Amino acid sequence: MVALPESRVRGSRPARGPVRRPRRPSAREAGTALLFVLPFLLLFALFRFGPAIAGVFLGFTDYTIGGDTSWTGLENFRRLVDDPTFWTALRVTVVFTALSVPLSMLASLGMALLTRRAFRGAKLFRSIFFLPVVTSLVLAGVVFTWVFADGGPWSRAMGALGLPAGNWLADSALVVPALVLVSVWSRFGYGMLILLARMQDIPAELEEAALTDGASAWQRFRYVTLPQLRPALFFVAIIETTVSFQVFDMIYVMTGGGPVRSSYSLVYLLYDQGFKYFDLGYASAVGVALFVMTIVVALIQRLTLGRDK
Repeated sequence: MVALPESRVRGSRPARGPVRRPRRPSAREAGTALLFVLPFLLLFALFRFGPAIAGVFLGFTDYTIGGDTSWTGLENFRRLVDDPTFWTALRVTVVFTALSVPLSMLASLGMALLTRRAFRGAKLFRSIFFLPVVTSLVLAGVVFTWVFADGGPWSRAMGALGLPAGNWLADSALVVPALVLVSVWSRFGYGMLILLARMQDIPAELEEAALTDGASAWQRFRYVTLPQLRPALFFVAIIETTVSFQVFDMIYVMTGGGPVRSSYSLVYLLYDQGFKYFDLGYASAVGVALFVMTIVVALIQRLTLGRDK
């Protein structure tokens, strides 16, 4: 018969030695580490914040490539207020964002709930859902231009359902909804990944306790899962809003801002003014206005979704 140690016989845990706390680096070691990181920090600040600061400065000047730079103060921003093209671009951008962000978040949440449980093929479905995120928007734009074309798959499907057929990209009333569908398809996988990671961190005891109390599936989602997802939802909302405000490449490939500027976004206006008409001062003013609007919307989202964190 094998004799057990006294600690095992009594059911107590074996004694452990003192826990060593990690040693804090000295000032010299921290300075040496900072010295190695400093070149990267300088390059990051130069190429990340330098162009942003220069863009804000150019917004208050009259600057063209190869020409002189003259200080104009708020003249470019007065032009924005009086420019009907700016208000058209702003309306298109706001409508696109107002449609794209909620739909993308709903799709992300739905797919995250669908794939959160471990079942055969779950990883495969997650990979398939995430695939559009890493697909080139230019390539996707070319494919969806054919999909939405007159006589294309989408037109035939809509005709079979009795809905408006024809080329949605050539219809002033339907071009933005078509672009929103492409945007949701290309973005929902990223939000799904963020929400899925947060769902897997929710303690299982919370749902088990709610299930024991007789809560339905909707009640468990409403009172257990959704409150735990609030920080992740806030993050996804900020990212999706920023991306929607900056929409350009998809519009450039699929519609070129048409028809009759029905899909003419703020970034497309910035592109035209800066790289088509070379009015870089006015283009920088558009960029500053877009930045300010993005910050304002982010603060509003902070007050609504993220007020508890």
